[in-house]
Amino acid sequence: MKEDKGKTNRKKPYQILIFDGMLKGIKNIGHVLYRIWFYILVAIPILIFFPFLLITTLSEKWYPQFFWLARNLWATPILYGMGCPPQIKREQKLESGKSYMLVANHTSMLDIMLMLKISKNPFVFVGKKELSKIPLFGFFFKRVCIMVDREDTRSRTGVYRRAQRRLNQGLSICIFPEGGVPEEHVVLDTFKDGAFKMAIAHKIPVVPMTFYDGKKRFSFTFLSGGPGRLRAKVHSFFETGILSEEDKLTLREDVREVILAELNK
Repeated sequence: MKEDKGKTNRKKPYQILIFDGMLKGIKNIGHVLYRIWFYILVAIPILIFFPFLLITTLSEKWYPQFFWLARNLWATPILYGMGCPPQIKREQKLESGKSYMLVANHTSMLDIMLMLKISKNPFVFVGKKELSKIPLFGFFFKRVCIMVDREDTRSRTGVYRRAQRRLNQGLSICIFPEGGVPEEHVVLDTFKDGAFKMAIAHKIPVVPMTFYDGKKRFSFTFLSGGPGRLRAKVHSFFETGILSEEDKLTLREDVREVILAELNK
């Protein structure tokens, strides 16, 4: 009897390893299917509403109509279809018809949809030109957003000119000031100057936002993610009316500290 018991005990570790491997395999399959489902959700509204989306990109004066379509018929179905209902808290509300500089931490592809859901005020994204290479999404990104090549000084300078034109049209600007997605272990990367320099130059309030759950729900790590609430907080605004360009570093660090303190709670 003792010998049989010993054999059973020796088998258990091997059996457990097999079982754990099967569970991991099933979990990875789930992650892959979740990713595929995301791209399906991204593509379907674009394909269905393609004629309307295209028409609203033919003139900049029709951008508010494009924004409404993107916010309500694209971003909303994606968030809820992924099982990630947004939960938004606000310390201060955006005023209709006013321009703002919207900034947030960036950890997920869902951040774009979440930002669209947060703001009813039409805004234009400033983003990397590489995004224009994404099928379907990239076609409209390069038509309506402000693209920047971070390696090209002329491209970075041109952003300010294009942003000025959009602000003159009564729109807001959205920039993820980390300048990209930080490494997995980084809570919040250092901020670039551009958003804060632009906000001061155009005398528009900076609106800091904290996105809590992007890494957990749909990070840029392939085998990861899952449904759950997608929380965001809109913090009190930073006014720039009396600031000069010399204040951009202080403004940048003050805004970053607000978001970082929230992430560390």
